[in-house]
Amino acid sequence: MLKFYGYKQCGTCRKAEQFLKQAEIAYEFVDITEQPPSAEELTAIVARANVPLNKLFNTSGVQYRELKIKERLPALSQREILALLASNGRLIKRPLLTDGERATVGFNEAQFAAVWR
Repeated sequence: MLKFYGYKQCGTCRKAEQFLKQAEIAYEFVDITEQPPSAEELTAIVARANVPLNKLFNTSGVQYRELKIKERLPALSQREILALLASNGRLIKRPLLTDGERATVGFNEAQFAAVWR
């Protein structure tokens, strides 16, 4: 089953959920702020979505700015980045969707139509 890591207060997540409901695609919602994906899950999502690791960051988020991630990122190893993301779901770009074989990061209607329909 499709796993949807999101946040109910997030407008982008609500748009993604609306898309899935209209397309009658079943999914399991996981609150990314309470249960962020593990470092292993994030590694798999990056590979399946074919995106660079730094694209997992919610660069417009308050915590991204407060923790000065942009300045710290160049000095962090891949393991440190994964540990940071896995420990704080508010740092992760939402929504993250995966079915174990495919994955998407963020919401783009055309991408969702291509990947999830």
